[in-house]
Amino acid sequence: MTPKPARGAAIRMADVARAVGVSAMTVSRAFKGDESVNPQTRDRILRKAEELGYVFDARAANLRQNRTGFVAVTVPALNSANFAETVRALTEGLAREGLQILLANTEYDPVEEEAAIAQLLRRKPEAVVLTGGQHTPRTRQMLAASGLPIVQLWDLPENPLNHVVGFSNAASIGLLVEHLVARGRRRIGFLGGDSERDPRGRQRRAGFVAAMARHGLGADRLAPLGEPPIAMAAGAQALDALLARYPDTDAVIGVSDLVAFGALAECQRRGIEVPGALALAGFGNYEIGAVCAPRLTTVDVHAGRIGAEAAMLVAGLLNGQAAHPPRRVVLPPELIIRETTPALR
Repeated sequence: MTPKPARGAAIRMADVARAVGVSAMTVSRAFKGDESVNPQTRDRILRKAEELGYVFDARAANLRQNRTGFVAVTVPALNSANFAETVRALTEGLAREGLQILLANTEYDPVEEEAAIAQLLRRKPEAVVLTGGQHTPRTRQMLAASGLPIVQLWDLPENPLNHVVGFSNAASIGLLVEHLVARGRRRIGFLGGDSERDPRGRQRRAGFVAAMARHGLGADRLAPLGEPPIAMAAGAQALDALLARYPDTDAVIGVSDLVAFGALAECQRRGIEVPGALALAGFGNYEIGAVCAPRLTTVDVHAGRIGAEAAMLVAGLLNGQAAHPPRRVVLPPELIIRETTPALR
Protein backbone atom coordinates (compact mmCIF):
# COMPACT_ATOMS: atom_id res chain seq x y z
CA MET A 1 0.00 0.00 0.00
CA THR A 2 1.04 3.57 -0.67
CA PRO A 3 1.90 5.31 2.61
CA LYS A 4 -0.31 8.30 3.41
CA PRO A 5 0.91 11.55 4.95
CA ALA A 6 0.59 11.84 8.71
CA ARG A 7 -2.80 12.95 9.98
CA GLY A 8 -3.03 16.77 10.06
CA ALA A 9 -0.02 17.24 7.75
CA ALA A 10 -0.47 19.45 4.67
CA ILE A 11 -0.65 17.44 1.45
CA ARG A 12 2.28 18.30 -0.80
CA MET A 13 3.03 17.70 -4.46
CA ALA A 14 5.68 15.18 -3.36
CA ASP A 15 2.98 13.18 -1.54
CA VAL A 16 0.92 12.91 -4.73
CA ALA A 17 4.02 11.98 -6.73
CA ARG A 18 4.96 9.25 -4.23
CA ALA A 19 1.43 7.87 -4.22
CA VAL A 20 1.30 7.63 -8.00
CA GLY A 21 4.91 6.54 -8.44
CA VAL A 22 6.05 9.47 -10.56
CA SER A 23 8.25 12.50 -10.02
CA ALA A 24 7.02 15.77 -8.53
CA MET A 25 7.89 17.42 -11.85
CA THR A 26 5.50 15.06 -13.63
CA VAL A 27 2.74 16.00 -11.18
CA SER A 28 3.41 19.68 -11.83
CA ARG A 29 3.31 19.17 -15.59
CA ALA A 30 0.10 17.17 -15.33
CA PHE A 31 -1.67 20.01 -13.51
CA LYS A 32 -0.48 22.49 -16.13
CA GLY A 33 -1.78 20.34 -18.99
CA ASP A 34 1.71 19.75 -20.37
CA GLU A 35 1.49 17.44 -23.41
CA SER A 36 4.65 15.61 -22.30
CA VAL A 37 2.48 13.79 -19.72
CA ASN A 38 0.36 11.10 -21.36
CA PRO A 39 -3.41 11.27 -20.72
CA GLN A 40 -3.53 8.05 -18.68
CA THR A 41 -0.81 9.22 -16.29
CA ARG A 42 -2.43 12.63 -15.98
CA ASP A 43 -5.78 11.04 -15.08
CA ARG A 44 -4.10 8.90 -12.41
CA ILE A 45 -2.38 11.96 -10.94
CA LEU A 46 -5.55 14.05 -10.86
CA ARG A 47 -7.60 11.23 -9.30
CA LYS A 48 -4.97 10.62 -6.62
CA ALA A 49 -4.68 14.34 -5.90
CA GLU A 50 -8.44 14.56 -5.41
CA GLU A 51 -8.37 11.48 -3.19
CA LEU A 52 -5.63 12.97 -1.00
CA GLY A 53 -7.17 16.47 -0.97
CA TYR A 54 -4.22 18.09 -2.72
CA VAL A 55 -4.80 21.55 -4.30
CA PHE A 56 -2.29 22.67 -6.92
CA ASP A 57 -0.87 26.13 -6.16
CA ALA A 58 -0.38 27.64 -9.62
CA ARG A 59 0.87 30.91 -8.14
CA ALA A 60 3.65 29.19 -6.21
CA ALA A 61 4.60 27.17 -9.26
CA ASN A 62 4.81 30.30 -11.35
CA LEU A 63 6.99 32.01 -8.77
CA ARG A 64 9.40 29.07 -8.80
CA GLN A 65 9.64 29.55 -12.57
CA ASN A 66 10.09 33.32 -12.13
CA ARG A 67 6.57 33.85 -13.50
CA THR A 68 3.74 35.80 -11.91
CA GLY A 69 0.90 34.79 -14.21
CA PHE A 70 -0.47 38.28 -14.79
CA VAL A 71 -0.39 41.01 -17.41
CA ALA A 72 -0.49 44.71 -16.46
CA VAL A 73 -3.18 46.71 -18.31
CA THR A 74 -4.00 50.43 -18.33
CA VAL A 75 -7.22 52.07 -19.55
CA PRO A 76 -8.17 55.78 -19.60
CA ALA A 77 -11.66 55.24 -18.13
CA LEU A 78 -13.36 52.26 -16.54
CA ASN A 79 -16.84 53.65 -17.28
CA SER A 80 -16.31 53.63 -21.05
CA ALA A 81 -18.30 50.84 -22.71
CA ASN A 82 -15.75 50.57 -25.50
CA PHE A 83 -12.73 50.26 -23.22
CA ALA A 84 -14.69 47.86 -21.03
CA GLU A 85 -15.38 45.64 -24.06
CA THR A 86 -11.69 45.66 -24.97
CA VAL A 87 -10.73 44.68 -21.42
CA ARG A 88 -13.39 41.94 -21.36
CA ALA A 89 -12.10 40.32 -24.55
CA LEU A 90 -8.48 40.75 -23.43
CA THR A 91 -9.25 39.14 -20.06
CA GLU A 92 -11.03 36.19 -21.66
CA GLY A 93 -8.23 35.60 -24.16
CA LEU A 94 -5.51 35.74 -21.53
CA ALA A 95 -7.47 33.51 -19.16
CA ARG A 96 -7.35 30.74 -21.76
CA GLU A 97 -3.57 30.95 -21.45
CA GLY A 98 -3.64 30.81 -17.65
CA LEU A 99 -2.99 34.54 -17.33
CA GLN A 100 -4.88 37.22 -15.42
CA ILE A 101 -4.84 41.00 -15.70
CA LEU A 102 -3.95 43.65 -13.16
CA LEU A 103 -5.87 46.74 -14.26
CA ALA A 104 -5.08 50.43 -13.70
CA ASN A 105 -7.43 53.33 -14.50
CA THR A 106 -5.49 56.42 -15.62
CA GLU A 107 -8.37 58.94 -15.99
CA TYR A 108 -6.90 60.17 -19.29
CA ASP A 109 -3.89 61.53 -17.37
CA PRO A 110 -0.37 60.60 -18.61
CA VAL A 111 1.11 61.51 -15.21
CA GLU A 112 -1.39 59.21 -13.48
CA GLU A 113 -0.45 56.50 -15.96
CA GLU A 114 3.24 57.01 -15.12
CA ALA A 115 2.55 56.44 -11.42
CA ALA A 116 0.43 53.39 -12.21
CA ILE A 117 3.12 51.87 -14.43
CA ALA A 118 5.72 52.32 -11.70
CA GLN A 119 3.48 50.43 -9.26
CA LEU A 120 2.58 47.71 -11.76
CA LEU A 121 6.19 47.02 -12.71
CA ARG A 122 7.06 46.42 -9.05
CA ARG A 123 4.67 43.46 -9.18
CA LYS A 124 6.67 41.82 -11.97
CA PRO A 125 4.08 41.41 -14.74
CA GLU A 126 4.89 39.19 -17.69
CA ALA A 127 3.73 41.80 -20.22
CA VAL A 128 2.20 45.30 -20.28
CA VAL A 129 -0.82 46.37 -22.34
CA LEU A 130 -1.42 50.12 -22.64
CA THR A 131 -4.44 51.92 -24.06
CA GLY A 132 -3.17 54.67 -26.33
CA GLY A 133 0.15 55.87 -27.66
CA GLN A 134 0.80 59.03 -25.63
CA HIS A 135 3.05 58.51 -22.58
CA THR A 136 5.42 60.57 -20.47
CA PRO A 137 9.18 60.26 -21.12
CA ARG A 138 9.60 58.48 -17.76
CA THR A 139 6.87 55.96 -18.62
CA ARG A 140 8.60 55.18 -21.90
CA GLN A 141 11.92 54.89 -20.10
CA MET A 142 10.56 52.52 -17.43
CA LEU A 143 8.89 50.29 -20.00
CA ALA A 144 11.95 50.17 -22.23
CA ALA A 145 14.13 49.23 -19.25
CA SER A 146 11.71 46.48 -18.17
CA GLY A 147 12.48 44.32 -21.18
CA LEU A 148 8.86 43.12 -21.15
CA PRO A 149 6.58 42.69 -24.17
CA ILE A 150 4.64 45.95 -24.54
CA VAL A 151 1.41 46.22 -26.54
CA GLN A 152 -0.29 49.55 -27.24
CA LEU A 153 -4.01 49.53 -28.07
CA TRP A 154 -6.50 51.83 -29.80
CA ASP A 155 -3.89 54.00 -31.55
CA LEU A 156 -1.36 53.68 -34.35
CA PRO A 157 1.47 55.67 -32.74
CA GLU A 158 4.23 56.97 -35.01
CA ASN A 159 6.86 55.98 -32.47
CA PRO A 160 5.49 52.82 -30.81
CA LEU A 161 7.06 51.38 -27.71
CA ASN A 162 6.89 47.84 -29.06
CA HIS A 163 3.81 46.09 -30.48
CA VAL A 164 0.55 47.75 -31.60
CA VAL A 165 -3.07 46.64 -32.04
CA GLY A 166 -5.16 49.56 -33.22
CA PHE A 167 -6.85 51.54 -35.96
CA SER A 168 -6.70 55.00 -37.48
CA ASN A 169 -8.92 57.40 -35.54
CA ALA A 170 -8.49 59.99 -38.31
CA ALA A 171 -9.51 57.58 -41.07
CA SER A 172 -12.52 56.47 -39.03
CA ILE A 173 -13.91 60.01 -38.94
CA GLY A 174 -13.04 60.36 -42.62
CA LEU A 175 -15.59 57.60 -43.34
CA LEU A 176 -18.31 59.70 -41.71
CA VAL A 177 -17.36 62.85 -43.63
CA GLU A 178 -17.42 60.93 -46.92
CA HIS A 179 -20.82 59.49 -46.01
CA LEU A 180 -22.32 62.91 -45.19
CA VAL A 181 -20.86 64.66 -48.22
CA ALA A 182 -22.23 61.91 -50.48
CA ARG A 183 -25.67 62.74 -49.05
CA GLY A 184 -25.41 66.39 -49.94
CA ARG A 185 -24.29 67.82 -46.60
CA ARG A 186 -21.63 70.53 -46.83
CA ARG A 187 -21.91 72.61 -43.65
CA ILE A 188 -20.66 69.97 -41.25
CA GLY A 189 -19.61 70.55 -37.65
CA PHE A 190 -17.56 68.49 -35.20
CA LEU A 191 -18.11 68.22 -31.46
CA GLY A 192 -15.05 67.54 -29.28
CA GLY A 193 -11.45 66.54 -29.84
CA ASP A 194 -10.11 69.65 -28.13
CA SER A 195 -8.42 68.18 -25.03
CA GLU A 196 -4.70 67.54 -24.73
CA ARG A 197 -5.59 64.63 -22.43
CA ASP A 198 -7.50 62.83 -25.17
CA PRO A 199 -5.12 62.12 -28.09
CA ARG A 200 -7.64 59.82 -29.78
CA GLY A 201 -10.22 62.63 -29.77
CA ARG A 202 -7.66 65.02 -31.25
CA GLN A 203 -6.87 62.49 -33.96
CA ARG A 204 -10.55 62.25 -34.82
CA ARG A 205 -10.88 66.02 -35.05
CA ALA A 206 -7.76 66.17 -37.23
CA GLY A 207 -9.30 63.49 -39.44
CA PHE A 208 -12.43 65.61 -39.74
CA VAL A 209 -10.44 68.69 -40.77
CA ALA A 210 -8.41 66.71 -43.32
CA ALA A 211 -11.48 65.02 -44.83
CA MET A 212 -13.31 68.33 -45.17
CA ALA A 213 -10.26 69.85 -46.87
CA ARG A 214 -10.20 67.00 -49.41
CA HIS A 215 -13.65 68.16 -50.51
CA GLY A 216 -12.73 71.83 -50.49
CA LEU A 217 -15.03 72.46 -47.52
CA GLY A 218 -14.43 74.64 -44.50
CA ALA A 219 -13.72 72.89 -41.21
CA ASP A 220 -14.15 75.81 -38.81
CA ARG A 221 -17.38 74.48 -37.26
CA LEU A 222 -15.57 73.01 -34.24
CA ALA A 223 -17.21 72.94 -30.81
CA PRO A 224 -15.10 72.14 -27.71
CA LEU A 225 -16.22 69.75 -25.00
CA GLY A 226 -13.57 70.20 -22.31
CA GLU A 227 -11.63 67.56 -20.40
CA PRO A 228 -12.51 63.86 -20.59
CA PRO A 229 -14.28 61.77 -19.60
CA ILE A 230 -17.13 63.49 -21.45
CA ALA A 231 -20.76 63.10 -20.37
CA MET A 232 -23.77 63.09 -22.71
CA ALA A 233 -24.81 66.51 -21.42
CA ALA A 234 -21.63 67.96 -22.92
CA GLY A 235 -22.85 66.93 -26.37
CA ALA A 236 -26.07 68.85 -25.88
CA GLN A 237 -24.22 71.93 -24.65
CA ALA A 238 -21.70 71.77 -27.50
CA LEU A 239 -24.44 71.51 -30.13
CA ASP A 240 -26.20 74.49 -28.59
CA ALA A 241 -22.98 76.55 -28.80
CA LEU A 242 -22.27 75.39 -32.36
CA LEU A 243 -25.73 76.31 -33.65
CA ALA A 244 -25.61 79.66 -31.90
CA ARG A 245 -22.53 80.49 -33.97
CA TYR A 246 -23.38 78.55 -37.15
CA PRO A 247 -27.19 78.27 -37.36
CA ASP A 248 -27.01 76.99 -40.96
CA THR A 249 -25.11 73.82 -39.98
CA ASP A 250 -26.65 70.82 -41.76
CA ALA A 251 -24.69 67.94 -40.20
CA VAL A 252 -22.76 67.24 -37.01
CA ILE A 253 -20.28 64.52 -36.04
CA GLY A 254 -19.65 63.76 -32.37
CA VAL A 255 -16.28 62.60 -31.09
CA SER A 256 -18.17 59.65 -29.56
CA ASP A 257 -21.64 58.15 -29.66
CA LEU A 258 -22.32 59.52 -26.19
CA VAL A 259 -21.63 63.05 -27.42
CA ALA A 260 -23.76 62.51 -30.51
CA PHE A 261 -26.61 61.14 -28.36
CA GLY A 262 -26.46 64.28 -26.21
CA ALA A 263 -26.70 66.34 -29.40
CA LEU A 264 -29.66 64.24 -30.57
CA ALA A 265 -31.47 64.86 -27.28
CA GLU A 266 -30.88 68.61 -27.71
CA CYS A 267 -32.33 68.45 -31.23
CA GLN A 268 -35.44 66.76 -29.88
CA ARG A 269 -35.81 69.41 -27.17
CA ARG A 270 -35.50 72.18 -29.75
CA GLY A 271 -37.72 70.53 -32.36
CA ILE A 272 -34.90 70.16 -34.91
CA GLU A 273 -35.75 67.42 -37.39
CA VAL A 274 -33.11 64.67 -37.64
CA PRO A 275 -31.91 63.88 -40.24
CA GLY A 276 -33.95 66.30 -42.35
CA ALA A 277 -32.70 69.59 -40.95
CA LEU A 278 -29.63 68.24 -39.23
CA ALA A 279 -27.85 64.93 -39.80
CA LEU A 280 -26.01 63.41 -36.84
CA ALA A 281 -23.27 60.81 -36.53
CA GLY A 282 -21.16 59.46 -33.68
CA PHE A 283 -18.20 57.19 -33.08
CA GLY A 284 -17.74 53.86 -31.32
CA ASN A 285 -20.98 51.95 -31.99
CA TYR A 286 -22.17 52.19 -28.38
CA GLU A 287 -25.31 50.26 -27.46
CA ILE A 288 -27.22 53.48 -26.86
CA GLY A 289 -26.81 54.45 -30.51
CA ALA A 290 -28.49 51.24 -31.65
CA VAL A 291 -31.57 51.66 -29.45
CA CYS A 292 -32.24 55.42 -29.42
CA ALA A 293 -34.85 56.94 -31.76
CA PRO A 294 -33.81 57.69 -34.42
CA ARG A 295 -30.91 55.22 -34.33
CA LEU A 296 -27.45 56.73 -34.61
CA THR A 297 -25.10 56.45 -37.59
CA THR A 298 -21.62 55.64 -36.27
CA VAL A 299 -18.27 53.96 -36.81
CA ASP A 300 -17.58 50.57 -35.26
CA VAL A 301 -13.92 50.03 -34.38
CA HIS A 302 -14.67 46.56 -32.97
CA ALA A 303 -13.44 47.17 -29.42
CA GLY A 304 -13.77 43.51 -28.49
CA ARG A 305 -11.64 42.40 -31.39
CA ILE A 306 -8.90 44.80 -30.28
CA GLY A 307 -8.79 43.01 -26.92
CA ALA A 308 -8.92 39.55 -28.49
CA GLU A 309 -6.10 40.34 -30.93
CA ALA A 310 -4.02 41.77 -28.09
CA ALA A 311 -4.55 38.64 -26.00
CA MET A 312 -3.39 36.40 -28.86
CA LEU A 313 -0.37 38.62 -29.44
CA VAL A 314 0.64 38.61 -25.76
CA ALA A 315 0.15 34.84 -25.49
CA GLY A 316 2.29 34.26 -28.56
CA LEU A 317 5.06 36.49 -27.30
CA LEU A 318 5.11 34.76 -23.90
CA ASN A 319 5.18 31.37 -25.60
CA GLY A 320 8.33 32.26 -27.49
CA GLN A 321 7.06 33.55 -30.82
CA ALA A 322 9.43 35.91 -32.61
CA ALA A 323 9.19 39.48 -31.31
CA HIS A 324 11.19 41.14 -34.08
CA PRO A 325 10.18 43.13 -35.94
CA PRO A 326 7.46 44.36 -33.56
CA ARG A 327 3.95 43.38 -34.63
CA ARG A 328 1.59 46.08 -35.92
CA VAL A 329 -1.99 44.81 -36.15
CA VAL A 330 -4.19 47.37 -37.93
CA LEU A 331 -7.96 46.80 -37.72
CA PRO A 332 -10.19 48.52 -40.32
CA PRO A 333 -13.12 50.58 -38.96
CA GLU A 334 -16.66 49.87 -40.17
CA LEU A 335 -19.24 52.51 -41.10
CA ILE A 336 -22.65 51.73 -39.55
CA ILE A 337 -25.36 53.69 -41.38
CA ARG A 338 -28.58 54.23 -39.41
CA GLU A 339 -31.45 56.69 -39.24
CA THR A 340 -29.77 59.92 -38.11
CA THR A 341 -28.23 60.45 -41.55
CA PRO A 342 -30.31 60.75 -44.73
CA ALA A 343 -30.65 58.07 -47.39
CA LEU A 344 -28.57 58.37 -50.55
CA ARG A 345 -30.34 60.49 -53.14
